[in-house]
Amino acid sequence: MKLSLPILLGLASTALARWAEADGKEIQYSTVEGYFLQDEPDTNSDTFDYAAQNFRLLNRTYPTDHNFDPRGSKTQWERFARWVDYLNARCRRSESVRYKLLVMGRHGQGWHNAAESFYGTPAWNCYWAELDGNGTAVWADALLTAQGVQEAQKANAYFKTRFEQHGMPFFESYYSSPLSRCLQTANTTFAAGIDLPASRPFAPTIKELFRESISIHTCDRRSTKTHIHDFVPNFAFERGFTEDDELWRGDCGQGETDAHQLARAKAALDEVFASDDGTWLSVTSHSGMIGSLLTALGHRDFGLSTGQIIPVLVRAEAVAKPPPPTTTAAGFTSEATCEAPPVTSVATGCVCSTATPLMAMRL
Repeated sequence: MKLSLPILLGLASTALARWAEADGKEIQYSTVEGYFLQDEPDTNSDTFDYAAQNFRLLNRTYPTDHNFDPRGSKTQWERFARWVDYLNARCRRSESVRYKLLVMGRHGQGWHNAAESFYGTPAWNCYWAELDGNGTAVWADALLTAQGVQEAQKANAYFKTRFEQHGMPFFESYYSSPLSRCLQTANTTFAAGIDLPASRPFAPTIKELFRESISIHTCDRRSTKTHIHDFVPNFAFERGFTEDDELWRGDCGQGETDAHQLARAKAALDEVFASDDGTWLSVTSHSGMIGSLLTALGHRDFGLSTGQIIPVLVRAEAVAKPPPPTTTAAGFTSEATCEAPPVTSVATGCVCSTATPLMAMRL
């Protein structure tokens, strides 16, 4: 069974809502700027590295510093955390607004990333990505390469210093895409080497809606629930997580539209904000999905290379629901491919051989 857009978005209502004020209302999101360098329009995402300086948390003062840190002995993260706590405490009067810090990390390099670099993006998109592998490497629901493992280990060491030396708050919740490269990244980053308090353990939840853009590529097809549990038995599944992947339509030659992915990102955020009382949240996901999450949050476009991490301070407000739209956007659309390795490829697509014409779908 393949899920339609309304059913897919309905997955976002399975959790027990803890934000009573948001029940039956629309949640509007905005990025609170002025706290991280990556929020500023002149920050270049191509050269961005979270580890260059304190996750790029800006060195600034906060209105709460006067009472919280009169001697100036607190760290930047401690003072920032105090200010965020104050913002949420002030909002408790009406309960219609919440602030959360989302720390979104892209998985480390996977075998699909290495294969795309080897074959080139156009040839990868039109032929190779629809295969499970090439006989040497497997990229269906890809695992991390050695470089990808190193990127996750770098994150592990960096979080350790932030928590232990800089007073960065420990995460209250961890979320991950169900795709193997994210599960492996999250596990390598947080499961060992960091002394987490008993009150805030690494107890991640796998969420279907945090997965990558659902294209015809086999790297976007997740494994079964049974396989995932065997792979990461310490991860919990969100309620309603199915045994088989009911969202991937690559066998029918169909991929998710940008509008569908943006709606999915908004639904994922709605579920987390409505059901999670925590303020400090970790999300391990993908470049395309993090891009959609940033759009839903009103953040500027900001691409992440493999292993990169972006924190965003988010303001969420429960407001009256607008009237339902009179038209709906297509959820999935056909994606054309070649039936054999292309003769050549160009930026706009593939040049298939005469004997293997461009196909609208791969059966």
